[in-house]
Amino acid sequence: MTAATLAPATAHADDPRIGPAGHLRHVGALTRRNLMRIKADPESMLDALLIPIIFTVLFVYVFGGAVSGSQHDYIQYMIPGLLGTTGLNLAMAVGTGLNSDFQTGVMDRFRTLPIGRASVLLSKIVAETCRGLVSFTILIAFSMLLGLEIKTGFLHLLAAVGLSLLFGMSIIWISMLLGMSLRSAQAVQGVSMLVMMPLQFGSSIFAPTSTMPGWLQAFTEYNPLSALADACRNLINGGPLTHSVTIVVVWSVAITAVTAPLAVARFRKRT
Repeated sequence: MTAATLAPATAHADDPRIGPAGHLRHVGALTRRNLMRIKADPESMLDALLIPIIFTVLFVYVFGGAVSGSQHDYIQYMIPGLLGTTGLNLAMAVGTGLNSDFQTGVMDRFRTLPIGRASVLLSKIVAETCRGLVSFTILIAFSMLLGLEIKTGFLHLLAAVGLSLLFGMSIIWISMLLGMSLRSAQAVQGVSMLVMMPLQFGSSIFAPTSTMPGWLQAFTEYNPLSALADACRNLINGGPLTHSVTIVVVWSVAITAVTAPLAVARFRKRT
């Protein structure tokens, strides 16, 4: 295939006349491709399937008695917070896969196709949301076997999952931006860990913040994962919702508003 043959396709891919309906078709087709890749490589779902179970067992039975004095009480405290960190772990893995797509030439193939550039990134978010739903279902089902009680009702549980997905989708934009900015998948993974570890453990997910030193309490107060953990905890156990839910929504919208245009611009530049 010659450069002259590729040129019209590339020009059409950037054609501003591609409307919303066209972008939806492209997102649907690319999402199907991403899901088919998971079907062809089931091992890629191991993190979504096993991380919720491993984290639940380790934290409940290793730290539960020490933190809450009761493993049952700790399940009620920790599992709602774990909804947020599960979404974060899955979201940050997207950047590694996107970096690999550039390294293996997949994006060179997309560049020759008459598709909207943003559709490639949006399809990854949709596919990752599907993986997240599977992971959340396993986490909740397994936790209920261990004794988790949904004290508020099914709709509140769905709201907790939806809030976790909303925040996770905003983090995916950061992950994709890292995947397109760093040179290797190993670098993306390393930087992602540097981002995730302080956010996860410098929050109220695993332990109350009252025993933390003052400087760390100040960090946890502004950590969006603390607000997400508190919101999910109140949605499942009962409690005031307005403040924590509002903070999570504002953080999610702000992160998306800043990083989504940067990620799309970076994608256009690289393709």
